[in-house]
Amino acid sequence: MSFTVFYTTKGGMTRRTPQRIPIRMEILINILKWFASGSGMIAAAMVSFDAGRKVTGWGFVLFVASASAWIAGSALTHDWALGSQNVVMFAIDIFGVYRYLIRKKPNG
Repeated sequence: MSFTVFYTTKGGMTRRTPQRIPIRMEILINILKWFASGSGMIAAAMVSFDAGRKVTGWGFVLFVASASAWIAGSALTHDWALGSQNVVMFAIDIFGVYRYLIRKKPNG
């Protein structure tokens, strides 16, 4: 087992409290974070290439997967700032999937 620092709140004060977490949980957290990071970078490249609606739409699908992994990783580590940011990013990415893959291309 290893030690990981979590933020806990008691009486309105935030403090660092070391807690033991199993090594398997630590491995899961690292896998989630690395997947989230890598998929986010690939998705950003896909969207920035402006290679058409389909590629951009699939970039947003990858962004959804990235945000989901960040939300899961932040929940496991109690990193609520990162989690709340990615909940908003998740919603924006879902709109991007709708806009580029589901909605028909507007005329004009």
